[in-house]
Amino acid sequence: MRTNKITAARTATFAVGAILATGCGVGVGPADPVAATAPARSAASGPFDQNAVRSELQAAVTAAGLPGGEVKTGYEESRKPHAPAGTAKARKAAALATKLAPCVVTWWPTGKEHRSPHSTDPAVGRRQLKAVLASLEARGWKVSTPPKEGPLGDNGTYFMVSYKKRGWLLYARNYTAPVLDQVTLMATESACFARLTDEEQALFDSDAP
Repeated sequence: MRTNKITAARTATFAVGAILATGCGVGVGPADPVAATAPARSAASGPFDQNAVRSELQAAVTAAGLPGGEVKTGYEESRKPHAPAGTAKARKAAALATKLAPCVVTWWPTGKEHRSPHSTDPAVGRRQLKAVLASLEARGWKVSTPPKEGPLGDNGTYFMVSYKKRGWLLYARNYTAPVLDQVTLMATESACFARLTDEEQALFDSDAP
């Protein structure tokens, strides 16, 4: 089924690409973080839209004490090298970013939060991620893909898990290496991604952060 193929492709590309994130990406969507005191929305309080997801993710991130970064709405362009400005691929990528802007909520650490796990506590990132997930579970998010953990290259490790709630998928990851302890979070609306054309899907998969 197309939806399952899309989900599998997104999971794979995010897993490979996120390790390349160094805080140099350019956000396409609005970058206005929700106040930490914003109340969690319930199913009875209105549609579970992008703002509701952003509010819940912001509350979970704040409660877990994740440092720096922002919860943002909108699709962030590839953090890999971009196509030269003015090329057909660059124009298509910009159009895709605009199309996906209402479908994505992310939390990425800023550059200074790419701390070395050997400097203080090698397990701090994992504990903070688990605190985020516990907070989301309390808000009704359910595990979609069981946790997976393993080696990343010669000296690193990765941990990833996905959650779902009312048509949204949340991908949570923790990467560690000698100079890296990074947590990333991305929520995507399944119906929105299911409407991508094959060409748009291929472009997204090739440039996924």
